Amino acid sequence: MDILYANDRAGEYPPSWYAATAEPPGPYPKAEGALSCDVCIVGAGFTGLSAALHLAQRGYDVILLDAHRVGWGASGRNGGQVGTGQRLDQEELEKLVGLDHARALWALAQESVALTKSLAARHAPDAGFAPGIIHACHRARYVPHAHAYAEKMARDYDYPLIRPLDRAEMRAMIGSPAYHGGDIDMGGGHLHPLRYAFGLARAAATGGVRIFERSKVRAIDETAPARITTEKAQITASHVILACNGYLGDLNRRVSARVMPINNFIIATEPLGAERQESLIAGNHAVADSKFVINYFRFSQDHRLLFGGAESYGYRFPDIARLVRKPMLEIFPQLAGTTITHAWGGTLGITLNRMPHFERLAGNILSASGYSGHGVAMATLGGKLAAEAIAGQAERFDLMARVPTRTFPGGSALRWPLLVLGMVWFSLRDRF
Repeated sequence: MDILYANDRAGEYPPSWYAATAEPPGPYPKAEGALSCDVCIVGAGFTGLSAALHLAQRGYDVILLDAHRVGWGASGRNGGQVGTGQRLDQEELEKLVGLDHARALWALAQESVALTKSLAARHAPDAGFAPGIIHACHRARYVPHAHAYAEKMARDYDYPLIRPLDRAEMRAMIGSPAYHGGDIDMGGGHLHPLRYAFGLARAAATGGVRIFERSKVRAIDETAPARITTEKAQITASHVILACNGYLGDLNRRVSARVMPINNFIIATEPLGAERQESLIAGNHAVADSKFVINYFRFSQDHRLLFGGAESYGYRFPDIARLVRKPMLEIFPQLAGTTITHAWGGTLGITLNRMPHFERLAGNILSASGYSGHGVAMATLGGKLAAEAIAGQAERFDLMARVPTRTFPGGSALRWPLLVLGMVWFSLRDRF
């Protein structure tokens, strides 16, 4: 099954609230004929768009390819949360890579948020960045760790923006009895991800990037110079960046052995109004809870609840509205009579340890993917780091590449059945 087309029509954005409220740039033409460039980027999501923009600013001749449209994949379908830190918290990273490396990864993650906010303010002010992410504990036993982590970050990383919340404070912020406490991180926030992607695309095109849509890459010959083949074009490039995340397929088996595609789903309610919004999530913050099969939710600029969650064991999309309404009503039973106006799914890339997979596949081929649901900011920075590496400043890209990302057991044939077993186990654990 080609996941690029398993649930979507060629070149069409999904029926999301994002697509309904964003004006796409272009359309850009298909790649045709013999083309050449300094850098060819495969995938026009946050990684590819950021890499293209930063390379163009350095004077490189860049071609950016996408099998569908700019921002079509996970970059334009996600929960819009701009999280601080890496996907693993600093305690886990210290154990995984050591204290010094963990501190350097924290610094990169903080830069990723600052970069995203800066680019959004400059190129996509309509994306509407709003500060604050509430981390909500669905079990009382998780609350002490959340509070201790807030203390650790203030003490060891000079980061005072995480504030512990007890049950009463959490109840005042989220109009639900489902949570026992947690914390709020005012360093992060949320935005309209598709408007942000479109703003990056417009900026890249204005900067001289040649963007080609509906141009699926069929093969890459990695010998220098690289040769990239699409249905109607042959592109010669000194460098290539793979920025495909969950939609890579078999284009590079080394990456696909470490980055697995999974689906996630979001629904949007009818507009609930400003007063009701405040009663459900105070302060226009985003929320992510402590479940392994995570619930994440926030409000749109027109006061719709955007709620993501639920697990699905297959690459075909299920009845999304029915599937996601269930966890939404578990958190907010008061929304039982609310109309669902939009329901959509998308495919993201995950790794075994949930850290991004950065790799130099050959001297002239780079890959950055596997953001594991933490990609709005980190993918934006990932594109910048890839651009730096191509320009001869590879230290920061290599810092990410040194984080170990193991292959999935059994390779691509067994990774999906094993993930299903793991998700079943964790979803059962979430219930107790």
